[in-house]
Amino acid sequence: MIEYGQILASLCAGLAVMFATLVIIEFAAYVSSRYKERYLRETSIELDDVLLQMPAGRIFDLTLAICGLSSFLAVAIFGISSTSWSWPKAAFIAVLAAIASFPIPRAYLKFLRKRRLQKFNEQLEDALNSMSSALKAGFSINQAIEVIASENRNPISIEFRLLLQEIRLGVTLDQALENMVKRLESEDFELVATAILTARQTGGELTVIFERLSAMIRERMRITGKLRALTAQGKMQSYVVGAMPFLLMIIMNYIAPEMMSSFFNSMTGIFMILGVVGLVIAGFLVIKKITNIDI
Repeated sequence: MIEYGQILASLCAGLAVMFATLVIIEFAAYVSSRYKERYLRETSIELDDVLLQMPAGRIFDLTLAICGLSSFLAVAIFGISSTSWSWPKAAFIAVLAAIASFPIPRAYLKFLRKRRLQKFNEQLEDALNSMSSALKAGFSINQAIEVIASENRNPISIEFRLLLQEIRLGVTLDQALENMVKRLESEDFELVATAILTARQTGGELTVIFERLSAMIRERMRITGKLRALTAQGKMQSYVVGAMPFLLMIIMNYIAPEMMSSFFNSMTGIFMILGVVGLVIAGFLVIKKITNIDI
């Protein structure tokens, strides 16, 4: 009777473990699918911002490939250089390399978008002067926009061509300007669009407004460049502070491999290393936030 009870208890325990495993797998699949949907949606927006004709799924596949390659290279370098090989240490290094390399493709897209927006703002000053001259010559606002669109200066010419295409497809100028403001998310162009819309409603002189906006953008760019030069040292410190613990871990792995093995071979040591990584990332983000000054 006792044997039957033990068998029944073992079966119940096995079924419980099986169902719990299925639930965990189902939950992990649901979370991963939702995250992939959000990742693809946000990546498609970022690709549209930089005008790259590439499916968002390709970026996701590239991200997974980079994670796998970085994990393989990290484990290979660790296996070649380390004198104390252990699978927990190798697995930890592989996971750490994958986590560190996962944001690289989207970070590069954000960098391209930021650089494109910066170049657009730099070209906006000359575009306003050209539009002001066109208006003084008797052109309408649509013709002045067409003058900028016909020039071969990217990215501002591309954006003004998109604006003209919307107008030619029947979209009103007011709505097309609002769409361009939402697409670019440029504070300078938002001022320009507001000035155009206000002048169309109140009958203001656009030539004078464009000249004043051009002078304001020029002064704002001068102040921004000065701030960028003043905060360059702080930004470099954030990168040095962020990289220092990882470099120290590599050096200590050569100097005292037994001590580092005690960290990697125990759960307490792994949690301590993960805590240090989290604190380093938090410190890096705090320093980066302090040195990022908006005007």
